[in-house]
Amino acid sequence: MVASGAWRRIAPARRLRGRFGLPGDKSLSHRLAILAALAEGTSRFGNFSTAGDCGSTLTCLEALGARVTVDGPGRAVSIAAGGPGALHAAAHPLDAGNSGSTLRMLAGVLAGRPFPSVLDGDASLRARPVERVAAPLRAMGARIATTDGRPPVTIDGGPLTGIDHTLAIPSAQVKTAILLAGLQADGRTSVTEPTASRDHTERLLPCFGVPVRRTGLSVGVEGGARPTPFDMAVPGDPSSAAFLVVAALIVPDARVRIEGVLLNPTRIAFLDVLRRMGGAIRIGIERGDPEPVGWIEAETSSLRGTDINASAVASLIDELPILAVAGAAADGTFRVVGAQELRVKESDRIAAIAEGLRAMGALVEEHADGLVIEGGRRLHGAAVRSWGDHRIAMALAVAALAAEGETLIEGAGCASVSFPEFFAVLDQAVGAD
Repeated sequence: MVASGAWRRIAPARRLRGRFGLPGDKSLSHRLAILAALAEGTSRFGNFSTAGDCGSTLTCLEALGARVTVDGPGRAVSIAAGGPGALHAAAHPLDAGNSGSTLRMLAGVLAGRPFPSVLDGDASLRARPVERVAAPLRAMGARIATTDGRPPVTIDGGPLTGIDHTLAIPSAQVKTAILLAGLQADGRTSVTEPTASRDHTERLLPCFGVPVRRTGLSVGVEGGARPTPFDMAVPGDPSSAAFLVVAALIVPDARVRIEGVLLNPTRIAFLDVLRRMGGAIRIGIERGDPEPVGWIEAETSSLRGTDINASAVASLIDELPILAVAGAAADGTFRVVGAQELRVKESDRIAAIAEGLRAMGALVEEHADGLVIEGGRRLHGAAVRSWGDHRIAMALAVAALAAEGETLIEGAGCASVSFPEFFAVLDQAVGAD
């Protein structure tokens, strides 16, 4: 693979091998940093995510008064804070960059702080809807203004009242924002989801000394809790692992082992899909508290198409682009429905992955809420676009490894948003003896 300006050239891989440890999970890193900024004392995290999105969260927390120290080797991060009351107004609008996680979860924190704040981001983030998080925070008493339902978001924080809120669409980020606001509210706050989303916040709050009540699909906290510091080594990101797993399944003579990776059941539904497609995948859990952590092994497999229905989409939302690549490499029909949320991510991911795979020779039928891929056709190299979306760039790079001829990916550098080491890891795997 050779970088050339804004493009990256990727040649087909004859084999792919290796044992890998990955940068810390992005979802956990966001939450650990924010909870540490609400605690009184210093929290320390090893293997903190190197993703640009998590860097945006750290920068915003510093602007609000938390003291953040980053030690490059081992990516150790320490955050010293004095509790919610020690946070202060930022001198400038808070820049969440490309990170919807940063913007949505910090909105929950800032809703309860007695000062004005503005949350903003890059052009991509400014195109993404935020009313789903603004509306429940307003119901708690926060004064929040959006820009036609999108960022910038202006928050005039102050006293909040706990609510019992039912989400129409499952969202771990919205759930987290409400719970973070609930920590600062009078009374009890609960959130109920139609189906389960990522449960990292519920798992981590007790680690910071905050009691959590979980009943079925509902989770609740009492206002007035005082978080205490917590130290943790962050396990590897399974959403990043998904790209290596699919690469191992579709490249000839491939076998990979990913160690120290997060195996939270709400994060590894993609492995179930790939097994259903015929993927030779094994996992092992080595520890389980506060999050299950272990290893994943995968090797070259003959895949077959499958259906992904609307009820499964919430647990697969980040992995659907790379699962589409597996679908293009499989025999038979691969179908996704109920995934309209992909239209309002960092890019319109349905259109973006459909365009890229079509350019490489796949038969892709695009629908408003998903796509249908007729597999069994050998992909060929082509010039494709990332649309500035990290998951599209990485998914097309994996497709290129199994294609005939070279592929050029425009804007592939956006992979740094979630996995800065991605192309180096691919180089290592392709070049391994």
